[in-house]
Amino acid sequence: MLCHTPKGSRALTCFWQAVLILRRFRGERDIPKLGRDHAISRATAYRYIHEGTQALAAQAPDLHQALDRARADGLPFLILDGIVIPADRCREQAMSVRPIHRSVVPGKVRDHGGNVQAVFTTAGMPVWVSDVEPGSMHDLEAARIHALPALYPHAARDLPILADAGYAAAGIGIRTPVKHTGDGRPLNAGTYTRNALLRGLRCLGRGFALLTQRWRILQRITVSPSRIGDIIKAALVLAHLEHGISRKIR
Repeated sequence: MLCHTPKGSRALTCFWQAVLILRRFRGERDIPKLGRDHAISRATAYRYIHEGTQALAAQAPDLHQALDRARADGLPFLILDGIVIPADRCREQAMSVRPIHRSVVPGKVRDHGGNVQAVFTTAGMPVWVSDVEPGSMHDLEAARIHALPALYPHAARDLPILADAGYAAAGIGIRTPVKHTGDGRPLNAGTYTRNALLRGLRCLGRGFALLTQRWRILQRITVSPSRIGDIIKAALVLAHLEHGISRKIR
């Protein structure tokens, strides 16, 4: 999409379009300024960023590929987690989970955004991210749509999946901490130790911070929340290229 066009038929070369896209992903929000810096119109800047994002997102691995690579690399476990990527297309803050824009308002943060699921290696490197779901959707529900059907066969054998308590009762092979009982009784020593081990293993890596801190476009999406999926997939591809793991998970 970025190349294979007649010479001189585009306002920017492939190289400068890549620079434009990288500047946007690194956090430059002023699209008109980006256009002026590259001597193109605002409309062309938006179009080039959009098509570049789509081209990168198309290179993101699917979950089956990520799981096959993880198994080939001999990873002892993987980590499943979810995040709500904020979006300011609808800027008003929600005072309730029942406003007009209810589908994109997550109850846990009371702000607009989209729910994305991801799988990480033992070191916290993201290997797969899902399509976006409305921010109001619970992590477990989103995981059941995008992740769990592919994870079950691997988790049931010798590749357990660690997750937080929000994924409790997710199914076979999904290891989550045991929640405290409602009667206030403390957990026994064995259960408490198991919970501590699970949380400790899940905290070894950087997780979503590797994407959201490096590629600051994810800290506040200024386009339609429906595009969050393509944007975070593009960020995943950039992270893999930056860390030299486009072919092998480390």
